Amino acid sequence: MKLNGAAVVITGGARGLGAAMARELVERGAQVLISDIDSVDLTDLGIELDSPTMHCNVTEREQVEALGRAAVDEWGKIDIWLNNAGIWTAYTPVENVDFNKAHQLVEVNYFGLAYGMVEAIRHMREVGGGIICNTLSVRALKGKALGAAYSASKFAAEGFTQAVRDEVKETGIKVIGVYPYRIKTGLFGENKHDDYEQSMEPADVAKIVVDNLESGEPAEHVEIWKQDDVRKK
Repeated sequence: MKLNGAAVVITGGARGLGAAMARELVERGAQVLISDIDSVDLTDLGIELDSPTMHCNVTEREQVEALGRAAVDEWGKIDIWLNNAGIWTAYTPVENVDFNKAHQLVEVNYFGLAYGMVEAIRHMREVGGGIICNTLSVRALKGKALGAAYSASKFAAEGFTQAVRDEVKETGIKVIGVYPYRIKTGLFGENKHDDYEQSMEPADVAKIVVDNLESGEPAEHVEIWKQDDVRKK
């Protein structure tokens, strides 16, 4: 898709990979509505990029719907919707899983993504096309010991992504799943992996994602294991 002048919505855009994708998109001429639950970093990024921002808790469907309306009010269309909001929880044996936290993982990682997809489709159907790009995780493809709750939330999001992709395949709407491995972001908090410093830089991952969006035939499945190990299909 041509990015110059494209209208883009991004959730979870204030920091980390979301902010890096917003910067990359704006650099290529896209108009980006950046949303996040965080207000301070969101405001700062909006000023930096001269882009509109909006508070959005993706677990509240009404807020996601308001985000879609705001984009259409601003530009009259939504060309790309990036579902990037997500949370993680520290590894723990399954018998020690905090199921209150597990519910929160599902609310953000699954329902938040699902609400975004539905809102994007609502507007994209009217114009006969668009791209929905979901930031998932390699853990949406294969569960990891000690990470059952997180993997389950991402598996749910992957199942929704696949089913909706099949449902809208004749409408001109393209659904992309992005599956990064470890990235240097604040997602991990104080529970960083031992090899955190060898993790990928958000800007490098963002470039891979945006390059795919800008290509003539974007891949629907993009696994990003390392900067030089990207598996598309």
